[in-house]
Amino acid sequence: MIGAAMLPLLVAAIAVPIVAAFMLGGPPAGLAMGAVAASTVVVVAVRSRPVEPIEVAPSAEGRPRLLVVIDEAIDEPAAAGVIAEAADRLPGAAPEAEPEVLVLSPARNRPLAEWLSDVDEARLDAQRRLVLTLGSLAAAGVDARGEVGDPDPLQAVEDALRRFPADEVLIASADRRAATALLGQLEPRLGVPVRAQRAGLGSRRPSAPS
Repeated sequence: MIGAAMLPLLVAAIAVPIVAAFMLGGPPAGLAMGAVAASTVVVVAVRSRPVEPIEVAPSAEGRPRLLVVIDEAIDEPAAAGVIAEAADRLPGAAPEAEPEVLVLSPARNRPLAEWLSDVDEARLDAQRRLVLTLGSLAAAGVDARGEVGDPDPLQAVEDALRRFPADEVLIASADRRAATALLGQLEPRLGVPVRAQRAGLGSRRPSAPS
């Protein structure tokens, strides 16, 4: 996080090189330096992730709860069965307490569309993933509901956990790198178990990318 005292220094660090480039090299050099400065700000902002614990809604007595994060539709019986098994193994799960499952589908977008704030197509794609996934889970006997989340999966999980008191978070992804990255961001900040699986290949923590 950037403190108020550091803000003038940050502004100066961005503005001074751009002004100097305009004076020494003219508009082309100034515009090029501006592009470099903007790229640097974006990289720093992306890497400056918060590290404080993620707030999880207080758990009410009753049903155990599983939050499932998807980046593709889970439409195979085997994959739906893995989620059903994960729900049945939740901490505190009992035969008389049917688990509650929330499926979260972040509205992932292409970078250009994200910059242009064009999220309609991404939300439609996320909704389609939810419909197919919820249908497969219903066929597997899982009581589940779904919601479309923020384009940033980490922010989507944070938002969901403020309302949904999950006992465990399960990342169901076909993208090993993305699943590993999200797992690494969540584990240090969550007080509930979080794990990942390759959809359809059985529950497991993804190995590090080679």
